[in-house]
Amino acid sequence: MRIPSENSFTSRLRSAAVAARVGLWLGICFLIALVTGLISHYAQLDHQPVPLPAGPSRLYQLTQGLHVVAGTAAIPLLLVKLWAVFPKLFQPVPRQVREALPTALERGSIAVLVSTSLVQLATGVLNVAQWYPWGFSFRSTHYALAFVAVGALLIHIAVKLPVVREALTGDIDDTAHDRPAARRPGPVSRRGVLVLAGASALTTAFLYTAGTVPGVGRIAALSPRSRKHGIPINRTAHSAGVVAAASSSAYRLEVVHGGTTRSLTRADLAAMEQRTCTLPIACVEGWSATGDWGGVRLRDLLDLVGAPRGREVRVRSIQTFSASADTVLPPNFADDDRTLMALVLDGETLSMDHGYPVRLIAPDRPGVMQTKWVSRIEVL
Repeated sequence: MRIPSENSFTSRLRSAAVAARVGLWLGICFLIALVTGLISHYAQLDHQPVPLPAGPSRLYQLTQGLHVVAGTAAIPLLLVKLWAVFPKLFQPVPRQVREALPTALERGSIAVLVSTSLVQLATGVLNVAQWYPWGFSFRSTHYALAFVAVGALLIHIAVKLPVVREALTGDIDDTAHDRPAARRPGPVSRRGVLVLAGASALTTAFLYTAGTVPGVGRIAALSPRSRKHGIPINRTAHSAGVVAAASSSAYRLEVVHGGTTRSLTRADLAAMEQRTCTLPIACVEGWSATGDWGGVRLRDLLDLVGAPRGREVRVRSIQTFSASADTVLPPNFADDDRTLMALVLDGETLSMDHGYPVRLIAPDRPGVMQTKWVSRIEVL
């Protein structure tokens, strides 16, 4: 076997016209994933300089759904894009410095863009599957690499902008920017390649995200988190190590404001005024579901200890070794009438895995921050 050259690839389907159009779709997917990913990252900050709105209650569900859809659709688009530009990998480097510099910038940006894109998409898929075969933090790494990918993409666009502009404004069959060796007809037309790329992206996204849509979860063949019955459970009470403490008769929920503390049993909570709210719960692992939650309004518990409005509230769990063991609610969430310390889900007592004896449920919050097995509420 010998190393191929650029002239080894003779199909006219591997063209700038195809690469530019698929790249445009891919760029749109990346932009949607970036914006919605930044929203999700910001929503998980303990202290938000400008708190996100508490409504509409499905806003986070919408943005997270768009994030997963865009990221999933980007996978086949990225593969088609790489297939279209693959011959460029074997293009010789110009000897003249004036020509070599743009080429070096282009190839360097492509190397960074391709590697970070592959890592982002692969780790995103594994995050949905809840399989973490690495020793680094997915959230912080995913966040940091997003900026690396965007920076490389901007450099790539700046270098290739003239060619991209002409390819997008010209006819799909225009050969002005074709490689000299690309003269062999393919098995389909260039439009056929675009149709196949678009159909693959839409189909993959649908099969991966249909699990979030009630009634069609069974066809979400690519989703390990498809919803068949009720609300999915990411972490069981057994894996969190809370079964004994949560089921103990000694359990108490402490509500603390300054020097004032109220200690409440679950029976005490059940004896208070009960409210019911229909709220979605959406997770960064790519699923969402809606339930009818019943329990005590958090604001009513804060009133028991004389807590003023407009204060941040930390909610702590019985579990201690997880990143989701506590969360900080911004003032607008803590004071919202829909924020509950839930005792009931869909008319039944919370199961142990859903957070018994009591869990937090608030509108427009990431699922990882809807703390289960709550043991302490502290006004900051």
